This record gives sequence, C-alpha cells and structure tokens, in this order.
Amino acid sequence: MQLDLESLSEAISGAIGALVSTAVFYPLDTCKAKYQAEVQAQHQRKYRKISDVLWEAISKHRVLSLYQGLGTKSLYSLIMPFIYFYAYSYFKKLHLKKNGNKNIGATANLIAATMSGVCTVLITQPLDTASLRMQTSEFGKSKGLWQTLSEGTLSKAYDGLAITILLSMNVSIQLTVFDQLKHRLLKGKMSKKTDAKSAPESLSAFSAFMLGAVSNCAATCLTYPVFRCKVMIQTADSYDNKSTEAERKAQKTISGALYTIWKREGLLGFFNGLPAQIVRSVLGSALLLMVKEKITKSTWILMLKIGRYLSVNPSKLKAS
Repeated sequence: MQLDLESLSEAISGAIGALVSTAVFYPLDTCKAKYQAEVQAQHQRKYRKISDVLWEAISKHRVLSLYQGLGTKSLYSLIMPFIYFYAYSYFKKLHLKKNGNKNIGATANLIAATMSGVCTVLITQPLDTASLRMQTSEFGKSKGLWQTLSEGTLSKAYDGLAITILLSMNVSIQLTVFDQLKHRLLKGKMSKKTDAKSAPESLSAFSAFMLGAVSNCAATCLTYPVFRCKVMIQTADSYDNKSTEAERKAQKTISGALYTIWKREGLLGFFNGLPAQIVRSVLGSALLLMVKEKITKSTWILMLKIGRYLSVNPSKLKAS
C-alpha cells in the first residue's frame, strides 16, 4: 500500500500546531473551563468573572495548578488533530479522485470535515473528558489520567459524546471556510504547479493567522451555548457538589443541561464566558493553523525523503 505522504504531513503538522497552541493558552483554558463548569444561583456563584479563577490561584499560591491536566491535554492535542487532519486530507483526496476534480467545493469540503470530526471524537473522547475533569477539579487536588478514567465506567468516559459530535461542526465550518479562502488566495500559485509531487503551497504566517481567526470567530459565537452544555455534562459528577444525584444525572443530558442553565442563570447564562472562549478558541485555532501552514511544506519534504529512502532500501523497512 502506497504511503499517503500528503495526508501524513497534514496530520503531523496539525498535531504539532495543536500542541503549541495548547501549551501557550493552557492557563486561560483552565480558567475558562472552571468558570464554565460552575452553574449555581447567581448570588451563590464562586466565580463572578473568569479573572476570579486566576486570582484564586494566585491567592492560594497555586499558580502552577493552572497547568493541572496539561499532560493529558497535550496527549489529547497530539492525537486528536493527527487523526482529524489525516482523515480530513484523506477524505478530500478520495472525493477529488472519485470525481476527477482539481478543487473541492464547499459542500464536499464540509462533508469531509464532518466525517473526520465524527471519527476523531469516537477515538479521543475519553481523553477530552479526563482532561476537562482535571482542569475543573479543586486547585492542587487534580488526579492522574488513569485514576480519573478508572473512577467511573466506560460510559462515563464518553459523557457528552453526542454533543461533542455536534460540536465537531464548529471545526468543520472553520476548516471549510479556511480552505475555501486559502484556495482563493493561492489560486494563482496553484495554477502554475506542473509537478503533481511538488510540495503543497502554503500561506504566509500572517495570512494563515488572520484566516484562522476570522473563520473560527463566527463558528465560536454560533456554537457557544452548545459548548457550555458540553462542559456541564462532562463535569457534572466531579464539580457540581451542591446538586443532588438526580439533578446531576439530569445535567448529563443535553436537554437537562440547557434547562439547568436557563433556570439558574437565564438567557444570558448561555453566553457566560463567551469573551474568554473567543480569545482562547480564536487565537488558539489561529495559532494552530499558522504553525501548521508554516511546517506543512517542511514536513511533506521530510516524509517524501523517508518514502524515497524506504523505496530504495526496502530491507530497512522489513528489518524494523
């Protein structure tokens, strides 16, 4: 079977970009997650602003606790985009090959992105759930990955699976918009390519960052209420200690999470933490895509050299 170098380079560069983005924005991610997970009567809220989470960490001399769960999140950030971008590139190439087209349309692009998102969620959901529970646990009392996952059944590791699949549309929309805009910007350069095996064209760092920010901002605003429900569902067992067992069980459904937010916080409660989510999601995604764009060509060249080496020296592959 021939090695799909382009899909592999897309997967590797996407994984590296996600890892960089996770490390840079992780403290903000922790503050945002703890704020979003809290759903109580307004006068009983522990965190009235996201900055309250930061001040709590500082006052308790637990600043390093803002990085609790970073190892699990980093593992998730490596595996998730690797699977996603490999599948995304594979499905796009499959469509182009089947239809004999040179460019993929917006509809087919969206379908490919959605299929990739579903495949990725089914594999990586336990890591996502575990890292979120680590982030929202009390400062200094975060548990390890295995202990977090072994506390409940396998079904608990997949809490919020349906809503996470629904939220994969966020990335699907973003990547579709990004790829369509990227194609328009690089249309002139791509039309001059004559060698099918030449390295893929990439955007400048600034262009990639701006396109990533613009495409993600709209998707984040549209899907934020659903994202808030996802955080509630995945942390219902470990965070909301003031709720009864029946209430926590109800909060683990989409309708129950929506009702709880509406009952306790009103309409605006669905958008609590939106500014921080935009900063984290938009800048983080833009940084991911910028890093990915800048290293894709280098990664592709490296994969091409490895592929040529193995084709010339098949004995090396058999020996390994």
